[in-house]
Amino acid sequence: MNLPDLFGLEGRVALVTGGSRGIGKMIVEGLLAAGAARVYIVARKKEQVDETSAELGEKVIGLVGDLSQMDGIQQLADDLAAREDKLDILVNNAGAAWGEPFEEFSEAGWHRTMDLNVKTPFFLTQKLMPLLKKAGTKDRPAKVLMIASIDGMKTNPWPTYPYQASKAGLIHLTRRMAAELVQHNIIVNGIGPGAFPSAMNRAARDNADMVEKGIPSRRVGVTEDMAGGAIYLLSRAGDYVVGTTIAIDGGVVNANVGAGNFVDPSGD
Repeated sequence: MNLPDLFGLEGRVALVTGGSRGIGKMIVEGLLAAGAARVYIVARKKEQVDETSAELGEKVIGLVGDLSQMDGIQQLADDLAAREDKLDILVNNAGAAWGEPFEEFSEAGWHRTMDLNVKTPFFLTQKLMPLLKKAGTKDRPAKVLMIASIDGMKTNPWPTYPYQASKAGLIHLTRRMAAELVQHNIIVNGIGPGAFPSAMNRAARDNADMVEKGIPSRRVGVTEDMAGGAIYLLSRAGDYVVGTTIAIDGGVVNANVGAGNFVDPSGD
């Protein structure tokens, strides 16, 4: 058994949506470390795309697009098809969150969150299906990775109703798409991130000391945590994992016993 072959991504071509910052950027760094040949990143803001591309080197190719609309999804698929004859890895990471009090929650916030978090991963994968099919073989399948959230696995106290619902929906969509695409040598899995510092999770970014008190591992996530999980699922090591969403969260979902964590069993 050759460990570099097991976890390596040499020669693979990848696309990471929302890859210019946050969790998407962490995954891009992992793909590069594992030997990916080219990694395309796409985001709405050109300055962020250009900055990240310049920072991470010539293997990172930046594209600008708004994936919340069908025409933006189709444009990205067309742009990629003009550049590549196959796509080995698709990471559906772009997402949105919106919070408002229940009585005041807006339809605009609902639609933007549900569209970008659920509709976009489905239709972008659909539009890129020809490139994924060309890449995938029985011995070396193509990979699709959905970035969900632990908020789709458990409730949180924030009034982000469509965010939590959309991430739960994405986890089930991952299962259903996996059942469809595995027959085409395309494996679909997901990651449910916990607290990682990002623009979307400003609490983990700006108040890590406070946030880590509620995490069994007693720390927020770092780049290596996210990159390691992504590399596992996207490499040969994860080929027999199908339709699964893995929580990468320091134990919040599966190892958190609530208040009991903070009670001294001696009674002192």
